[in-house]
Amino acid sequence: MIYRLLHPSRRCKRTLLRLLSLAVALYLVLDTLFLTLVAPPPPRLPAPSTPSNHGRIFIASIHWFNERILRSHWNKAVVDLMEHLGANNVYVSLIGSKSVDNTIGALQELDAQLEQLHVPRSFMMENRTHEDAISRTPSPGEPGWINTPRGKKELRRIPYLANVRNRVMQEMDKALADGLGRFDKVLWLNDVVFTTQDVLTLLSTNAGEYASACSIDFSKPPIYYDTFALRDISGAKTLTQTWPYFLSGVSQQALRLNDPIPVQSCWNGMVAMDAKPFYNDTPLRFRGIPDSLAELHLEGSECCLVHADNPLSAAKGVFLNPNVRVGYSADAYYAVNAPIQWPSPQERFRGIWKLRLVWLLGMPQRIIENVVVASRLKRWQAQKTTGGIANKENGTHCLINEMQVLVGNDGWKHL
Repeated sequence: MIYRLLHPSRRCKRTLLRLLSLAVALYLVLDTLFLTLVAPPPPRLPAPSTPSNHGRIFIASIHWFNERILRSHWNKAVVDLMEHLGANNVYVSLIGSKSVDNTIGALQELDAQLEQLHVPRSFMMENRTHEDAISRTPSPGEPGWINTPRGKKELRRIPYLANVRNRVMQEMDKALADGLGRFDKVLWLNDVVFTTQDVLTLLSTNAGEYASACSIDFSKPPIYYDTFALRDISGAKTLTQTWPYFLSGVSQQALRLNDPIPVQSCWNGMVAMDAKPFYNDTPLRFRGIPDSLAELHLEGSECCLVHADNPLSAAKGVFLNPNVRVGYSADAYYAVNAPIQWPSPQERFRGIWKLRLVWLLGMPQRIIENVVVASRLKRWQAQKTTGGIANKENGTHCLINEMQVLVGNDGWKHL
């Protein structure tokens, strides 16, 4: 009897395997039914709307080739937000770059509207195009340029964007020097469709206690947009661009409950940040990874690296708020903010099974990508800087196997 238990026959093995397979299949079916039908995400709750609840807010943005969305939605949304928050509680700082459309003209119209509301602001309009930026010859050793496989020295996209964002943030220091006081929150707005209620809900994430809080952005629902910056709480990229997105069980569970989702990094259309680190003696700033690391065919988003550098990220947390969903068009916005339940049971069903299949079938590709990135990073870390110090990168979870450069009117290209 004991021998049979320790050494089952082939028939017993087949039976046990079938029972195990049946149990796994039954679990997956019941789990799917529970997640799609029995326990749908809770409905969104309105955020507190009293302006004083959110303190003083520094609103930042950069624009290039955005005229259509500016005129159709963005300008009006900003004006509505200013009317709600009040001119004494805000400062708007943005840069508009010359492009083939009339982005600058649309921003000048907004400037005039905010003037009527007496909103303090800094609108910096640049007459320089991307073509102007990339056509010049860089000085020897100038940062932000790398030698590319195309046999040229080219301007990196991420340091370029980081420099533009930092110029926007410098206006916060100027506002302080001009006697306008300190701000409690920094609100970065992409070229997205949003409402005042969306902003208030975002600012109220986790009862207002966070280093950073982000919306979720959509261009072609149900696919979310900003994969470059979003990392779950384990530091991993999302498995899929459809709900429930995440590899980490902690991040995925918060999403299923419609709670603030703990992540290591996000941006995704709209992000609110605690302003304190921007006032530090060594102020928090946007950056790219070093050129020497980028030349090994690696890149990381400035919108991811800023969270890695933020001293408050570990203490107060970074959150993605599933109740704040913005779109890069009106159709995208209304698709994810319709009165019906989002995501629908059908979308949840498809999303869960897609995530499971990608987790299983995509494992070899994820392992290979992680090994490639880790090996290049290790090679770079083994090198020394000109001062003899070992290379170090805080935002290793931000790194991807890409090289990104600025190109003319197309914006940018990955090589």
